[in-house]
Amino acid sequence: MTFSIIARETAADGTVAFGMAVSSSSPAVAARCLHLRCGVGVVASQNITDPRFGPFLLDALASGASADEALATLADRDATLDYRQLSLLGATGPGVARSGPHTLGTYASAVGEDAVCAGNMLASTEVPSVMLAAFDAAASSGVDLENRLLAAMQAGLAAGGEVGPVHSAGLAVVRSAGWVETDLRVDWSETPLEDLADLLEVWLPQRDDYVTRGIDPASSPSYGVPGDE
Repeated sequence: MTFSIIARETAADGTVAFGMAVSSSSPAVAARCLHLRCGVGVVASQNITDPRFGPFLLDALASGASADEALATLADRDATLDYRQLSLLGATGPGVARSGPHTLGTYASAVGEDAVCAGNMLASTEVPSVMLAAFDAAASSGVDLENRLLAAMQAGLAAGGEVGPVHSAGLAVVRSAGWVETDLRVDWSETPLEDLADLLEVWLPQRDDYVTRGIDPASSPSYGVPGDE
């Protein structure tokens, strides 16, 4: 009951950012499906979701396993993967998508050089490929990773998205701060991706200031609210 994109982006200084965006007909989808770790990678765990898979796969990536190896390790230890849909991407190497044979409804995935798109209960099998193309096309515009992820989700919705209406969405990006620098969620709405876009528009101009406040509070920019002098 979900479609998503995971991605990485390497800056000119070699810093690798990881991001994910997701939407679903279920409530609070991002709370269950979205998993990122600074310097390590990103995991989407969806379709009859077991949220424990995210930390397990990130631990495997952190230990030096490739995405394929991490997924094989999980498969050796868990007997339920026939019911799961998983995507993962490490700091280097290709990403991986796996959809078990009991994945719900129409399902598909698309794996690119730096992104993986996947979904279940889809309007068509073309949705992930459309999302991946939109993500790649947005790179030429020079926008932040957050906006590239949003562009992919919007393209997926325009291509049909889920077969029914979606009600929740989330978007997160981790760079080098040591925490998830962008973490936006719409837990229940009639228009979750539109609401997510509105949240992103509010958040992005302030994102880097909040990183500065966390790392170097002595140089913190003003919050611009009453009482902040």
